[in-house]
Amino acid sequence: MRHRVRGRTLGRNAAHRKALFRNMACSLINSLEAAEDARNKPKVPGRIVTTVEKAKELRPLIEKLITLAKKALPHVDAAEQYATSAARNSEEWKAWRRSERWRQWVKAMAPAVNYRRRAFAVLRDKKAVRILFSTLGPRFRDRPGGYTRVVRLAEFRLGDGGRKAILEFVGERDRLRARRRAAPVVKDAGE
Repeated sequence: MRHRVRGRTLGRNAAHRKALFRNMACSLINSLEAAEDARNKPKVPGRIVTTVEKAKELRPLIEKLITLAKKALPHVDAAEQYATSAARNSEEWKAWRRSERWRQWVKAMAPAVNYRRRAFAVLRDKKAVRILFSTLGPRFRDRPGGYTRVVRLAEFRLGDGGRKAILEFVGERDRLRARRRAAPVVKDAGE
């Protein structure tokens, strides 16, 4: 019986599946800020090509991570009023560290730090966590959900015939259908 068995195994054991999704999630997030001189620079940032099954399994993981980043935003905004602009280890910064404002800043930032640690526990990649909280969280601040889309491709993988799909972030350069122009209205010369 298969009661309460959820998700695809994808022909892998649990540890391999977890590592696969971690790597795919990091690839998707890191593709947003790929270096210009990188050899494997993506053609379109914020998009990966994989199989339909893997994309459907990865999508909830990515969306939960973006929700964590969104939940951290109000705490970061609240802590901003107590922050200092002084350079680290300067005299002004050291005075701020001994002040009551620092304690208030720490208290306001604690939930945001917790969200970052939870995201890092899943991704295990500092660069991906930084991009997640600095770019993706603010980008989807006003969106209630549905941060990614799975688009099936018409081609199949050559080796095993697997169905290919694109997993991408929505919002920027969203797919818009070209609007048909209305036929111009021609008035008769006799009117």
